[in-house]
Amino acid sequence: MGTTTHVSASKSPFRYGNPSIDCAGAEVHTLCRQLASIMSITGDVDGFNVDCLSERARHCVIPEKAFVLDLSGVTSFASQGIALLDAIDQACSDAGVEWSLVAHEPIADALRVHAEDPRLPIAESIPEALQHFSEVAFERRRLLPLLTKSA
Repeated sequence: MGTTTHVSASKSPFRYGNPSIDCAGAEVHTLCRQLASIMSITGDVDGFNVDCLSERARHCVIPEKAFVLDLSGVTSFASQGIALLDAIDQACSDAGVEWSLVAHEPIADALRVHAEDPRLPIAESIPEALQHFSEVAFERRRLLPLLTKSA
């Protein structure tokens, strides 16, 4: 049951420098923004492609940069997809970064029910997730001078 990764030119238009990756029925688009790395998945997440998707996600997690998993384009999410969330959570924990999940309501509800941790870091949209990361960074910068003052 080996999944292969290849650049897909037929399902979406070519993006210079940012091609989509086909993971056995799910298309992956990645983007690195100032506040976070974003991995968007479209199509189906199932047992055939969860390993490929997990591997792609591990490559997108960068130390000192938050991570957003965008599932808003996912049409079906099998129970095996929970392994993807576990892999991302572990990779982000290892890198010491926050992460957020963007999913439309039916998938978000299903994830809350089936995931071991019902407190998944779910955001309504990518801008909302980026806004959260921006506020966290602002708060850290605001507190930094207080921590560096000597008593």
